[in-house]
Amino acid sequence: MTAHGGMIKLILRGSFLGKFIYKVSGGKLLIHKEDHTDYVIPEKYISKQSLLASKDSSIEKEEEFIGTGSQDGISTTNDLESKYIIVTWDGEDDPENPNNWPLPIRIYVSFITGVMSTFTYIASANYTPGLKQLQDEFGIDHTKATLPLSLFVIGYGIGPMIFSPLSEYKSIGRVRIFIITLAIFSILQIPTALAKNITSLTILRFIAGIFSSPPLAMGGGVFVDMYSLPYMPVGLALWGIGAYLGVSLGPVVGAALQVGTNDWRWSFWFLLIVSGALLFLYLTFVPETYHPMILNEKAERLRRLTGNPNIIIQEDLNSNHQSISGSLKEILWRPIEIGIFEPVIMLINIYISVMYAIMYLWFEAFPYYYGEVREFSIMGSGLTYLSIVIGTLCGALIYICLTFKQYTYPLLRKETVHPEAFLPIAILGSILLPLGIFIFGWSATTTNHWFGSLIGGAIYGASGIIMFQTLLNYVGMSFFRFVASAFASNAFMRSVVGGCFPLFGRALFKNLSTKKFPVAWGSTILGVITFLLISVPVLFYFNGPKLRATSKYAGTGDEEVDKQFKNDGH
Repeated sequence: MTAHGGMIKLILRGSFLGKFIYKVSGGKLLIHKEDHTDYVIPEKYISKQSLLASKDSSIEKEEEFIGTGSQDGISTTNDLESKYIIVTWDGEDDPENPNNWPLPIRIYVSFITGVMSTFTYIASANYTPGLKQLQDEFGIDHTKATLPLSLFVIGYGIGPMIFSPLSEYKSIGRVRIFIITLAIFSILQIPTALAKNITSLTILRFIAGIFSSPPLAMGGGVFVDMYSLPYMPVGLALWGIGAYLGVSLGPVVGAALQVGTNDWRWSFWFLLIVSGALLFLYLTFVPETYHPMILNEKAERLRRLTGNPNIIIQEDLNSNHQSISGSLKEILWRPIEIGIFEPVIMLINIYISVMYAIMYLWFEAFPYYYGEVREFSIMGSGLTYLSIVIGTLCGALIYICLTFKQYTYPLLRKETVHPEAFLPIAILGSILLPLGIFIFGWSATTTNHWFGSLIGGAIYGASGIIMFQTLLNYVGMSFFRFVASAFASNAFMRSVVGGCFPLFGRALFKNLSTKKFPVAWGSTILGVITFLLISVPVLFYFNGPKLRATSKYAGTGDEEVDKQFKNDGH
């Protein structure tokens, strides 16, 4: 089989459709290596532990192990390891390990995940260019017309608290959640597009926001699944770029739809079409990346092949005292616990939430200045957001180059690298952030050319991606074992806080406007706040190790990084 054909088979075999075909065919189509007649079972899976006990007694032990946690069960890790066989990858180069997938497959899955993140943020704001038409149809003011945006943002902040920990359960994984939530999101767009009043529109948008959230909940986890530790921050950058671009592209896409159709409802028909296409893609051509789920399926094949039910995965061993409901309760509580009781996560969540709120508040200056003051067309006003897009791409390039220098190359040389390696880059981003806001605010006059203000927008875009990405990487490196839950707590707080600010953003800039400087004083307030917040990444840079030392979930030093580095096969 050619390399190209092998990659296609790997994608299909790991997809939802591939697993369905495999199951329906009785394991005769899209088979795994364990299904080949010439497959040699590794010795550890047919060791003496599995030969000493009969099949019936083994089944009883398995029920005791997986059941309700009887006090008569296994009491120590050593006892467990003597009775159960742990499934692992078949060597450091096992092709089933997502870390070892061919680079084109990892880039393909990364691209799809990035597109999903972009789509989520586009979905939040793509209807806003039609606000005036919506206001006229429903007879409401600007604040009420903005409610569907705010509730959508709050919704996609709540969703990760549910979907992120669920994706860390061995029988669920990432792809199934993407499929289920995409299907529900697609269906919700039909009543949303047909809404007859602002109440139904707002409620439907809130529910849709919840089911649009898996890219925020699991996007970082997907990249962690596929990339080894030295390259993980660069992989996460692709996810962050997609998300950050979506915020800016939403009004651009919405403006194009509004100009082309002159109907605000088409924003939601567009979401239906795109989400339907993504649903088909996830059903057919996106493989599962979550390691415990892949290993769990491998364990099932080995149990069937050997007749030994004592073949399990490490997650089973770790939760031997819990039932399935107990395990789910624990993982659903984990994001809440991490967000509240972990000092590093709590402080970064507060900081990013304030920055996120400022971003959504500041974005309201664009339609006010370019649309109302400078009287740009709907499309022209929407296109001004492309300055942020350009700045984001430039900032991403700067971030990747600096990250390779500060983090990737030293780690590849097997040097000691602390999570604080990201913070100097974060400080750079935090300095550029108020600079961009000040340039925008004081360049956006009624007399000067409007192009100068776009330079401020570009600087803001560059600083935003640098700052957000480095801080999320700091969290990811500190909590890599529970990265999805850590990101979920962050997404919840920043989205709930940020979602409220668009409601009064226009009022802030309009009430503080002067004849010559319509958005300068509103921008100055935001710029001063962001300037004061430069102290936060500086604080983490000097006190990060002490804060992480108090953590239950984070590694306190280099031994955790070294362990992960070795597990990645370096």
